[in-house]
Amino acid sequence: MPWRIESVSDIRKDFVLYVQSNGNIRKSCREFGITPRTGYKWLKRYQEGDSLEDRSRKPKRIANVTSNEITQLILGVRENNPSWGGRKIRDYLLKRGNVLLPSYRTCCTILNRNGCISEEESKKHIAYQRFERERPNELWQTDFKGDFLLLDKSRCYPLTILDDHSRYSILIDCKVNTKGVRESFEKAFYEYGLPDSVLSDNGWQFAGFQGGYTGFERWLMEHDILPIHGRVYHPQTQGKIERFHRTMKSELLRSNKFSDINDVQKQMKLWQKKYNEERPHLALKSHCPSEIYTPSLRKYSEKISEYLYDGYVVKVNNWGYLRFSKFQIYLSETMINTRLEISESSTGNSFNVYFRNYQIAEIDCATGKLLNRKIKRC
Repeated sequence: MPWRIESVSDIRKDFVLYVQSNGNIRKSCREFGITPRTGYKWLKRYQEGDSLEDRSRKPKRIANVTSNEITQLILGVRENNPSWGGRKIRDYLLKRGNVLLPSYRTCCTILNRNGCISEEESKKHIAYQRFERERPNELWQTDFKGDFLLLDKSRCYPLTILDDHSRYSILIDCKVNTKGVRESFEKAFYEYGLPDSVLSDNGWQFAGFQGGYTGFERWLMEHDILPIHGRVYHPQTQGKIERFHRTMKSELLRSNKFSDINDVQKQMKLWQKKYNEERPHLALKSHCPSEIYTPSLRKYSEKISEYLYDGYVVKVNNWGYLRFSKFQIYLSETMINTRLEISESSTGNSFNVYFRNYQIAEIDCATGKLLNRKIKRC
């Protein structure tokens, strides 16, 4: 005779029938090795006609499950902005009145679950220590974005200017000639006023050859703007504008083709507006740059005001040399026929050379050797 194989539901049914036969629930529970609470539960289910099978432990309602509507909304923003992560997408939607949103971690999970985030891209977004100026227009960063090919076979080499404090995109000039940096800056000065200083790399458009001075540097000093240059081979000095260029590449250049210079300038203008006014910036606590930036109160004028020196004044000759006492030092052709002030340094071992309210050089008293050409505001 084969053994009888009983299922869990059969045993529970046997328990109910046993209770009905002897009428003693607690005694029956002891016989079947279950607690009275469990025994009453199975008896009640049987009397109500419910199944004695195990029920699913899955909750009938999950409080934090993101609705399909919200999921599609998040994926829709991602589709239009392929380089945006979960936090930026959430902040963007919050700014547009969508309040029933999951946490930014859930937004990242949704993107990951739908194949929107690769491991390689995740590794690129490692947090690092950020430094910034305390107020808008205290420092502007500038650089040329690496050139790229247009459909008409020409190349675009845009000049960009970024406010260090607010990350506000001041200017993207795709039509700039590398010799016309001043003209591009004039556009920015007319619209946004004058910054206190401008940080650039050591490219020949910005910095003088072998430590000399460019016309651009002189022009900045004439408008009381300090020219600053990053250390050679240290692009991290201009980390914010480097990051801006990377964002431009991932959000605009990588996914678009441009017919000619006019087309790319038009598309850059639209993207710049989106970057400034719509795109949340994590370094700004998810504010947009336009919410932080304010134009400078220092207005631009083409007229250069006269500057009066208090000390000993020497004029640079027609070859760019500075002659005083027994010394003849080559300074810069940019300063030809320019009056400069010379005064002894606090140590007494050198002379300082000043152009307007900027120290532009230091000369050794004993040898007449040019010690440095670093520009400093006095």
